[in-house]
Amino acid sequence: MNQPIARVFIVTMLMFGVLVGATSWWTVVDAQSLNHEHATQNNRTLLRGLKIRRGAIRAADGSVIARSVKNSEGNYSRRYPQGDLFGHPIGYSYASLGQQSGVEAFYDQDLAGSVSDTESLLGELTGRQQGGDNLQTTLVPNAQRQAEQLIAAASPVNGGAAVALDPKTGAVKVMASVPGYDPNAIRQKNVFSRLSTDARNKPLVNRALQFGYAPGSTMKVVTLTAALDSGKFSINTPVDGKNNVKISGVPLRNDFDESFGAIDLTTALAKSVNTVFAQVAEKVGKKTMREYMERFGFDKKPQLDYPRGAMSAPGVYGSRGQLLRPTSDKVDIGRLGIGQDQLQVPALQMAQVAAAVANKGVLMKPHIGERLVDRDGRTTRRIDPEVQSKVMSEKTAAEVTQAMVAVVQRGTGTQAQIPGVQVAGKTGTAETATGTGTKNKLWFIAFAPASDPRVAVAVTVNDVVGFGGDVVAPIAKQLIQTLLNEKKNP
Repeated sequence: MNQPIARVFIVTMLMFGVLVGATSWWTVVDAQSLNHEHATQNNRTLLRGLKIRRGAIRAADGSVIARSVKNSEGNYSRRYPQGDLFGHPIGYSYASLGQQSGVEAFYDQDLAGSVSDTESLLGELTGRQQGGDNLQTTLVPNAQRQAEQLIAAASPVNGGAAVALDPKTGAVKVMASVPGYDPNAIRQKNVFSRLSTDARNKPLVNRALQFGYAPGSTMKVVTLTAALDSGKFSINTPVDGKNNVKISGVPLRNDFDESFGAIDLTTALAKSVNTVFAQVAEKVGKKTMREYMERFGFDKKPQLDYPRGAMSAPGVYGSRGQLLRPTSDKVDIGRLGIGQDQLQVPALQMAQVAAAVANKGVLMKPHIGERLVDRDGRTTRRIDPEVQSKVMSEKTAAEVTQAMVAVVQRGTGTQAQIPGVQVAGKTGTAETATGTGTKNKLWFIAFAPASDPRVAVAVTVNDVVGFGGDVVAPIAKQLIQTLLNEKKNP
């Protein structure tokens, strides 16, 4: 073999090797990630759904949330029997449009069935039924419906959100976002276009996971946790609660300009004294506040079984929309400690704050999926409880719990009281000036029963006159009652 031919042969073999290597990588090593790519990048799995039955999605009570229906031409399409009830958490999947969202997108490979094109063709030739697994979720329909109705009644124009968790497992029982949408309508291109361009209402935005809001005084639970668990304060440490204390050189007001003397931290939380917790946050310091915020899940997107691109990271956002660390020179740590200073969080984050305290300081990863079941009723995979972080000691959790109980028993959250059930909670009222005539973002976080928590909730409503304790605490109360009754009578 002469030299030119040898060179051609070597180049040809190298090119052939590259081709084999690349093909092997795409079809074997990286096959799973390719299948999980967003529908706009990889429609192959979605298009397969036209011919193969997609697994059903069910609520905790067994009712169907999503199913696939075959038309006269033999093509499948998605139907959502419960309409707009679970539009935000479950989302939609339409192969004909190449559109997916929510849980439908996250569990796409399981629901569609991870079969190759060759297996699909063989299935059609042999007549063997194909399709993905069914997904059992943790969502509770009657509580979900109640949350949406109560939020819509409290804020009919601007809505809000609610999240309820099982603090011991991280199971999401409720994920409500108002206004919502009916996923059945998405298959109509003109409807999808109208919903996605509605800048006023933004019905496709899941407010439980996106569109963070200032959490107001619910953030004081985080500040109290950092103060106690770091050892820089004890629950009985007296702090001056007078009005107009200077924080970062600017006087800070208490609600109704009320002044307090030296009070302990339980009383300060029960009465939601701004000046106390702003001073506590300053003395705890930016570094320690950042550490505990991160333990609670701040500054990162939630570890939820949901598309990451459809979730916001809770934290402090600068004037240009950039996420700032609590240690930044641009952050007023005193005001951050009371839920102000450009702090933006979605409802899920504050539900996790309540859940971590409720679960003796251990934060569990939130999850909507419970298990996957094949067509023969066999469980193929369980979504088991998983620890996200150890936020605080049991001792700290117990002390914070008692302070939150005081909020409901004798503080700003008395309207969340449930006869025979001890509730631990915290109110929040963000961006308020006088408390009357001003529209605010209102919050309430809670868990119950305080001694053995089974439910942790966060509820927020937007642009409403009043305080969190007056408007939102009653919503959280009803939601907790419904879920506790669901636990007793599954």
